[in-house]
Amino acid sequence: MKASYNKYILNFKQPSGTSRGVLKTKETWFIILEHEGKQGIGECGILRGLSADDVPNYEEQLQWTCNNIHLGLAVLYDTMKVFPSIQFGLEMAFKSLDSKTPFDLFPSEFTQNKKSTPINGLIWMGTDVFMKQQIQDKIEAGFTCIKMKIGAIDFETEIGLLKSIRKEFSANDIELRVDANGAFSETDALEKLKRLSDLNLHSIEQPIKAGQIEAMAKLCHETPLPIALDEELIGVFENSDKALLLEQIKPQYIILKPSFVGGWQGSQEWMQHAENNQIGWWITSALESNVGLNAIAQWTYTLNNNMPQGLGTGSLFTNNFESPLTIKKGSLFYDKNKSWHFNISSSTSN
Repeated sequence: MKASYNKYILNFKQPSGTSRGVLKTKETWFIILEHEGKQGIGECGILRGLSADDVPNYEEQLQWTCNNIHLGLAVLYDTMKVFPSIQFGLEMAFKSLDSKTPFDLFPSEFTQNKKSTPINGLIWMGTDVFMKQQIQDKIEAGFTCIKMKIGAIDFETEIGLLKSIRKEFSANDIELRVDANGAFSETDALEKLKRLSDLNLHSIEQPIKAGQIEAMAKLCHETPLPIALDEELIGVFENSDKALLLEQIKPQYIILKPSFVGGWQGSQEWMQHAENNQIGWWITSALESNVGLNAIAQWTYTLNNNMPQGLGTGSLFTNNFESPLTIKKGSLFYDKNKSWHFNISSSTSN
């Protein structure tokens, strides 16, 4: 078996704002396996400034992984414990190699285009005019679940935007989720959650910064609005530590990004602990290309979770790979009439 890796830079169609800054490009890496005339493709979806494995020797780890591909998936997965995006890239590449085609990873009614997966429409931060336009576009496109990033502009403006949605659409019409990305302070978080809860929101992601275990546990206990942990899960590598974290904080939900938590296996560990503690969960992509998104979407369908998932990021880039993934009326479909066009020959190769 031969293995190589490639770097690829995804370009956003328009700068996308978060509480951590504005994103214009997104770096990603691919592991390519070749064996007996077949090819396996895996994406290592690192997000600089957020991923636990955003470290200076990341590329060295990819090179070492490719040089030692003969060790097999199980050994390499364990060896890459502190590199969750490489773990996922390896899982994906080996699964791809063993599949009928490189992209048919989990055959199902989803890949046959008989069933779809409901997803949320993502509203990026920006001026109130820009955010209003995004909201209007998502509703017109048929989304019934909208996720709005908050915490970067004035809180009163954000409350006003949410109120404007609720004036036209009840909670039965439109499910509203908000994502603070840790923007609230420990002192004002509870009061803000109380005000947000008046708007019949579904949940809020990561209201305060990760790592404040006692404060987050207190907030989850007192909150009038369900809290979903997101960044809090990043960098928790040991299975026993995952169980302990959820037992300590007791959130209402957790959000699983396979590229951040060790792929399918790492996500399954979190799910098991969540279910042991009556904690809900859903799956979200982390700005991967359509290759990684496809792997997450196909797997997610097999989990039989009927909640809207966070899988609508494939249309954000100008140079994403053409794929059968299609969004219609707030759901993700796998349109078999569309073909894959995966070409990274212009990227950095090793």
